[in-house]
Amino acid sequence: MTQTVDDALRAFAPALPLAVAFSGGADSTALLLACAARWPAQVLALHVNHGLQPAAVAFEQHCRALCARLNVPLLVQVVQAHPAPGQSPEDAARRARYQAFAALAQTEHGAKPIQSIAIAQHADDQVETLLLALSRGAGLAGLSAMRATWQRDGLTYHRPLLSVGAAEIRRYLAERDVPFIEDPSNADEHFTRNRIRARIMPALQAAFPQFLDTFARSAAHAAQGQALLDEVAQQDRAQVCRASDGLLRIAPLRALSRARQANVLRHWLKDCYAVVPSAAQLAELLDQLQACSTRGHQIDIKVGPGFVRRQGEVLHWYNP
Repeated sequence: MTQTVDDALRAFAPALPLAVAFSGGADSTALLLACAARWPAQVLALHVNHGLQPAAVAFEQHCRALCARLNVPLLVQVVQAHPAPGQSPEDAARRARYQAFAALAQTEHGAKPIQSIAIAQHADDQVETLLLALSRGAGLAGLSAMRATWQRDGLTYHRPLLSVGAAEIRRYLAERDVPFIEDPSNADEHFTRNRIRARIMPALQAAFPQFLDTFARSAAHAAQGQALLDEVAQQDRAQVCRASDGLLRIAPLRALSRARQANVLRHWLKDCYAVVPSAAQLAELLDQLQACSTRGHQIDIKVGPGFVRRQGEVLHWYNP
């Protein structure tokens, strides 16, 4: 069930001090306000100036003014988030943002280092993420949508508002008369997520009023299924990996069912090389494994930015 901001914060127990990723928008403003009220003098704000639009300077000024009003320390980092060739603007901004958070967490700001960072993504964002995954034909990992807690760069990240709807966040701020920024890029329907927000979310609300709850439940079921697949993959990797270097031995890998071969290959590629194969690449690799009954059979298949190649009795991934 969707919750109020106050209910969600009562269930949130991060290690302190806590940093809040603060853009100045409604969602991060509500999160910062609620966290600062619950843990006075134990919360600070992190603002990343992406420099991607003329209003970025005004956003930073707004964040400084509001943090001064709330008596919350603010750390700011300016980044260059322009996408590389073939990279989406969203991915470039996300990578730059996490690099900035990791850097800001090392800044001298008090007696204790930052251990936890809270991000203000909410129930509507979770549904949008699920719909994006469906539009791309994602598997269980994608359909699991966003995790409530995860580790990155030695920090623990939290999304405490995943059970809170966007409308409840606006109501929370209106009751307290706290200002926030309306980012004009959120109305740009060139971005798929913005089209989903503008066109599909209102239709879902009209047709299925409880969709925030039911879609989130489906994402949770997918996450549970993915966790089980990860356990099976870890067990299979222990059986098929070569002890000396962790490469996959072909003979025991071929002894698995095709579904388990696919599962362990996905897990191995992502865990060891941060590579996610496309459906077509994985299918071709599985077909080649099935045909790999002689020592002379070669495998050299494009997977992600590199290749999976047979090397004697094992498979390895390399990027030339």
